[in-house]
Parts: sequence; structure tokens; C-alpha cells
Amino acid sequence: MVKKKLIGVVSSIVLSSFLIFTGCTNNGKIQSVAGSNEFKGKNPKYVFLFIGDGMGMTQINSAEIYLGNKKDSKVPNVQKLNFTQFPVEGINTTYASDSFIPDSASAGTAIATGNKTSDGVISMDPSKKEKYKSMAEIAKENGMKVGIVSSVSLDHATPAVFYAHQPSRNNYYDIEIELGKSNFDYFAGGGFKQPTGSDKNKPDAFEEAKKNGYKVVNTKDDFEKLDSKDGKVIAISPKLDSEKAIPFSINNDKEVISLADFTKKGIEVLDNNKGFFMMVEGGKVDWACHANDAASSINEVIGFDNSIVEAMKFYEKHPDETLIVVTADHETGGFSIGFAGTGYETFFNKLSNQKISYDEFTKKIDEYRKSHTQENAKIEDLLPLIKENYGLEAIDSSVRADLETKVKAGDEDAAEKLGMVLNDNDISSLKEALKQSMIDPKARTKDEQSKLLYGGYDPVTVTLTHILNSKAGIAFTSYAHTGVPVGVYAKGVGQEMFGGYFDDTDLNKKLLSIMGISKK
Repeated sequence: MVKKKLIGVVSSIVLSSFLIFTGCTNNGKIQSVAGSNEFKGKNPKYVFLFIGDGMGMTQINSAEIYLGNKKDSKVPNVQKLNFTQFPVEGINTTYASDSFIPDSASAGTAIATGNKTSDGVISMDPSKKEKYKSMAEIAKENGMKVGIVSSVSLDHATPAVFYAHQPSRNNYYDIEIELGKSNFDYFAGGGFKQPTGSDKNKPDAFEEAKKNGYKVVNTKDDFEKLDSKDGKVIAISPKLDSEKAIPFSINNDKEVISLADFTKKGIEVLDNNKGFFMMVEGGKVDWACHANDAASSINEVIGFDNSIVEAMKFYEKHPDETLIVVTADHETGGFSIGFAGTGYETFFNKLSNQKISYDEFTKKIDEYRKSHTQENAKIEDLLPLIKENYGLEAIDSSVRADLETKVKAGDEDAAEKLGMVLNDNDISSLKEALKQSMIDPKARTKDEQSKLLYGGYDPVTVTLTHILNSKAGIAFTSYAHTGVPVGVYAKGVGQEMFGGYFDDTDLNKKLLSIMGISKK
């Protein structure tokens, strides 16, 4: 077991969060353009915009610490992600027109259209009367091919703001119909949440898209055969979760198509002489952090980084014609590296004991509930499942005493095992959570205390993530979003435009200027 001091890590986060960054020109001279939204160089043909939904600085840094810990666990160690090594870094604010804490609809609208709006609104003004045109729509009007890729459903808020205009992000069917009419060239990732409407009585949105010239594929074989000759494409992972999203990376499901694979194929489908714009969303960083699932969040960030590698490979072939920008719409969860119970120490190696995401473990609890009630349910029944999937175990007092003796003698293996032991408080919390988990989700207590403890998630599952997080020395403050600024990372033509501290609406203005396109 290795104790990690946080002083250097915290200092790094503070510096990276508040320094004004500058960019380098091709001749190596420092050129600061902080505050400028006007680009005067040669426009790139190929533009990638990667959005890590909910991906704040801590989500990024925790993934780097996790990777560094796997490489060398003897000292505090960070392994940089690919995109955090980009030559230019900046920061942008994320607030909405009606709140300092945005949702993906308002934050996405700011990025996609350059306009603030209210939470829940898709590319329309706060009064829900005026439609805002997105940079993707403008790129398409200017002759570029356009691709929209996401690990969550394609009708979700972040992808939707680039092609749809709706007063509510929950208008899934209407969003899907707009997708089919967008004329964009490549949609890929998750599926549709309501393809026949909320009441399942409307024309199938996939069939409507086909009428508009789209080819829909949802098998690996058909996906692998796609190329630039296939015209307009909607490509969906052959396996989706209950929300029509690609399953979490931590589950290592071999049936899915990864975000990196969808990105790689998108480059192949979109490549043409007039150039392309592609937005790729790592949507489940957000979902993991809503559930306070740090291990799943870290794996999603790593998977997101892998998709950026595909763009970097393309960049190496077209360095004078390509721009890659990576950012987030907002931070989720109030993720913190540091926990009162561990002081100045972290133990990121403990997170590797988690084998599946929170939603997959919840399925196991749901199955247990089918044959048990509050009266006969016992946490002891679940201890084997808990050990298998989280590495947490209950041991008797004599075994604990033996481990403690070995730890005092310097036995690192004993310290590692003792660090994953469920203590009396942990067991007590799990027993209370089990009582709630045995109640049908619709009938569970919804008082303030329950909201703070479980956040609307399965009580046993979220309690386990909290226990594992605390043992790792990390914590969350919320089951929702926060209002903190997020990072921006740029590489390629116009990269120097993204140094500094600016608003999320400026991200749109910078990209439009760099691409040399405007509204027609």
C-alpha cells in the first residue's frame, strides 16, 4: 500500500486552473492571443471538437494519477493523458443564462451556437422562440462534411445541440426527427431513446431517417464495411444499455463498438477534399460522476482519450490542415482529490479493485430484491458479490488483529488487504442501505437525508462507491453538476487562439473564425 502526498498534486491543479496559458507559433516564439476571437491565418480543412461531458480538471487529473499509480506505485506519479500534452491550454466558464450551474443543454448550446440559454433548452434562446444555428450546421452550409459521435444516445443534449432546436431536451422524438432531417453525414455511437415517441405511437424515427437518405447500421460487420462511398450514415453500437448508450468502458464488453472505433470510422467516412467538422462526446464521464462512481469515471476519461488518439493520428498526416480542440461542457459531481478520513493521503490503487460500473452492480441488487424482502434480506448474502466486484470484504476480529500486527511490522501486502476491509461503520451503512434497496425504487423514501445519502441511485450500490472512494482518499460533493470552469486543450491550426481564460460562448466564436465560416 502506497501513501500518496497531495501537496504537489493540489499545487499542480491550482496552477493549471488559474494560469493564463499562451500558444506557440510554428517558429517557436511565444504568441499570446488571450481574449481574441479573430483568427487571421490559413483556415484548416479538418476540425475535431471533443467534449468530455462532466469532465472537470479533477476527472482528468484523477485519470492521470490512476495511470501513473499503475506504472509506479512507490511515489506520487502522474501519467499524462494524450490531450493534456497538447501545446496550448486554456480555461472557460460554463454558466447558463439562468444559473451558475449549467446542464448539458445550456452549456452545449453555448459551445455549439455561441449563445447563452436556459438549462434544458436545445439551441434556442431562453424564451424558447428563436432558433440558434450551430457551428456544425454552418459548417455543413459551407460545404464541409459533418459528423456527430457520442457514447450516449444520439438524441441526448450534447449531440442534439449541434443539429436540433427544441424548447426541452426531453423532446427526444422531435430531436430524433430533426437528426434525420439535418443532412449531416455521420452520426455514430448510441441509439435513440424514443424512436416511436414517448407513447410508442409515432412513425419510427429510424425509418424517417432512411427516407431522408440515411443508411442505418447496428452490427460490427456492417460497421466495419463503411467508407466514404456510403453517403449519410447512422451507425449504432450493437449493444446498448437501458438508456440507449454504449455500456461503460470499465465493463470491458466485447460486443460494443468503442468511442475510439466510432471516431476512427468517422474519419474514414467523412474524409473528402472540402474538409470536415466532427464533434465527439465522451458522454458517460458525466453519468459516472452523477453516481459518484470514480472508477467508472476514470475509465471513461481514458476511453475518451483513446478516441482523441485517432484524431491525433489523422493530424500527423495533415498537420497543416487540422485542428483538434478538447474541452468539457461542465463538471459533474464536485469530484475532489482528497478526503477528510485520509488526510493528505490518497490510495488510487484501490479503485482498480472495482470491476463493473454502478449500473451493472445495480442489476445484481435488483435481482436479489426479486427473492428477498426488507425482513429477510441480509448484507451477508451480498458480501461475496461485493468482494468480487469492488474488492471490499468483511473479516472477523482475529483476522483483522493479525493484519494490523503485520502492518505495524511493515508488511505492505497486509496493509493493502487491510485497506480494503469493510469496517463496522461501513457494514452499518450497507445494512441501512439494504433496507432501502429492498423497496421498489418508485416507493423509496425521498426525504432530504435519503437524497444526500443515495442521490436517487440504488442505495447499496452508491454506498459501495462512497466506501471505495473514501478508502481511496477521494470524494464528491454532489450528484449533480457544478459551476466551476473547465479546461480547453488545443493542437493544430489556430491552436494559439485557445490560450487564456474565456467564456464557453467564445469557444464557438474562435472555432468559427478559425474555420473561416459564417452564417449564410
